Amino acid sequence: MSIVMSRAPFRVSFFGGGSDYPAWFKREPGAVLSTAIDKYVYISCRYLPPFLGIRHRVVWRHVELIDTIAEILHPAIREGLFYLGFDDARGIELHYQGDLPARSGVGSSSSFAVGLIQALMCLRGKELGKQRLAEMAIELEQVRMKDVVGSQDQIAAAFGGINIIRFRCDGSFDVQPLGLSEARSAQLLQRLMLFFPGRSRIASHIANSVTQNLEAHSDSIRRMVAMVDEGAEVLRRGNLDDFGYLLDEAWQLKRGLSEQVSSPHIDALYARALDAGAIGGKLLGAGNTGFVLLYVPPERREDVAEALPGCIEVPFGLDQHGSCIIYRPENAEDYPWR
Repeated sequence: MSIVMSRAPFRVSFFGGGSDYPAWFKREPGAVLSTAIDKYVYISCRYLPPFLGIRHRVVWRHVELIDTIAEILHPAIREGLFYLGFDDARGIELHYQGDLPARSGVGSSSSFAVGLIQALMCLRGKELGKQRLAEMAIELEQVRMKDVVGSQDQIAAAFGGINIIRFRCDGSFDVQPLGLSEARSAQLLQRLMLFFPGRSRIASHIANSVTQNLEAHSDSIRRMVAMVDEGAEVLRRGNLDDFGYLLDEAWQLKRGLSEQVSSPHIDALYARALDAGAIGGKLLGAGNTGFVLLYVPPERREDVAEALPGCIEVPFGLDQHGSCIIYRPENAEDYPWR
């Protein structure tokens, strides 16, 4: 059977979050510093043979056996198929798998959108450049689905690597790779720890409360944007511990953007981590709960892990490639079922 499979990375955002929302960068420029990590969303798809008794099959948390695209429950898949011009004349089968849980602050919805678009376009025998892939994923989420999401996650998933992403007021963006050496990247990874407290949330609900308060917290957003270049300079040639202190400052600013950004559970977890030796860190994504990133001196990693017994530590590396097709047949578009 002719199957196409894409792989799109999750991301870890360091500085500048909030300035990647159109509500901000349409007024003044924004910037973020982030990295893609080696944890992925996998999307596989094919044209479904016509003699199985169903028109479309979609497998995610649910198994959907439906006759029309309009019946698909998964909003990104349904709207993505419509966005790309698919219809019910030809059956589609699509499967989703992920290394990390959804709704946990690592950009999963945008990684899904990027991987979905790339897989479906490949099924049609078409390739997209990274810039266009990111732009289409942003349009799918923000315009077609009308989700309150920023624009950094789609770009991180499409491009991969550690990057400064700058947003202009006209909606365009630039991606500037940091170009760290393997040795410097390894030093950074030795000092980063990722923990999952075991809870997830609907990010758009929290994002709504943040975007409604952006103007009132303009000074905080501007400071977080300034940290992008400061953090990049530290990564290139500074004392890496200063990166941890910047993360702590950024987290304190982010907590002030909305009462929904943090929670007593996250505050207590973060305090225990600092007491055990972490220098700084942050809750990833929109807030409230999800993955917690910590900057920890190598000699204190074991102490910090022991101080967070209810959390799952997730070892990770960096992804340098971004979203890609990891399997494709030569004749996907010519597959005979029509």
